[in-house]
Amino acid sequence: MDVRELLSRDVTPELYREIRELWKAHSIAEDKRDIAGLIATLTPDCVYEVLPDGGRWEGHAGATRFYMELLTAFPDIHFDLQTIVIGPQGVCEEARVTGTHKGKWLERAPTGEHVTFRVVIFFPWDATKRRFAGERVFALP
Repeated sequence: MDVRELLSRDVTPELYREIRELWKAHSIAEDKRDIAGLIATLTPDCVYEVLPDGGRWEGHAGATRFYMELLTAFPDIHFDLQTIVIGPQGVCEEARVTGTHKGKWLERAPTGEHVTFRVVIFFPWDATKRRFAGERVFALP
C-alpha cells in the first residue's frame, strides 16, 4: 500500500473507538489463549511477521500456527504494555515480554530459561475489511 494513502486516512471518534475496541478484544483473547477470538480480529489474508528473524505466517491458518508455536514455546508468556498509539492506519504498541522458553521458537531450541525482552508490534488496519491485516513484530534486545 502506498504510504500516501495511509497518511491521507481521516480519523473520526467512531473509527478510533472501533480500532481501539478491536485491539482490546485481540489483547483479551491473547491473554485468555483464545485462538478463535484472536483470529476473529484478523482479515482472512492476514500476515504475521517477526523481524529481524524472518518468521512469516499467512492467512488465518498461518496466524493460528503463529499463536500455537508462540504459546507452546512460551506457555507462560506475558505482555506488559508500555505504550500504545492508535490511529486510522492501525495500532502500534511497545511491550515488555516475559516468559519461560520451553519449546522451539523461530528455529531456536528451547533453553528452559526465563526470558525478558521488548517488542514493538504494528497491527495494520484494513479499512475495507474492518479488521487487522496481521502483525509485524519487531523484537528488541
